[in-house]
Amino acid sequence: LCLTSVTIGNSVTTIGDYAFENCSGLTSVTIPNSMTTIGHGAFYGCSGMTSVTIPNNVTSIGKRAFYGCSGLTSVTIGNSVTSIEHEAFSGCDDVAIIISYAAIPPICESNTFEYIDKLQCTLQVPAASINSYKTADQWKEFYNIEATGIKDVKSEPIMHNHYFTLGGHKQEGMPMQKGNTIARSEERFSRNAETD
Repeated sequence: LCLTSVTIGNSVTTIGDYAFENCSGLTSVTIPNSMTTIGHGAFYGCSGMTSVTIPNNVTSIGKRAFYGCSGLTSVTIGNSVTSIEHEAFSGCDDVAIIISYAAIPPICESNTFEYIDKLQCTLQVPAASINSYKTADQWKEFYNIEATGIKDVKSEPIMHNHYFTLGGHKQEGMPMQKGNTIARSEERFSRNAETD
């Protein structure tokens, strides 16, 4: 049997080393927002993949994570990525566009984008970060660096309320019955993109 698509559950935080190595029939992968790390060679040799979106919670892309994914034509990198290891996208010859939402260019190790045609491939980054990408190692090799239309990424608090009965039992959603209810607020942060 040939694996053609993968949906990774929302509780998964890491794709292990070489998890999907040489799954050449794999064309579609859904990576959840819970993901924080993509391991070494996780999709090594998955030549059937045509696009990949790295979610905003991912901070690190391991060495050779997408090595030899020759079918890739587009890559979207989330705003929390801080490092991309050795040869992560090496051999992805057909990549025509890379979109990076990271305000600070991720630190790239050697040959991160080896064999991608940097004269033809477009690199889109936040407008305020263009000059940073033009001077950053590996990124500065791209000839076409342009704005994504996103000016800035800000964190704003979101209030989440939890409701409990006086007996301490959690209620789902807003309480619909009369009586005493205890509400507990929890502050979380979300990133909002400001566009031009």
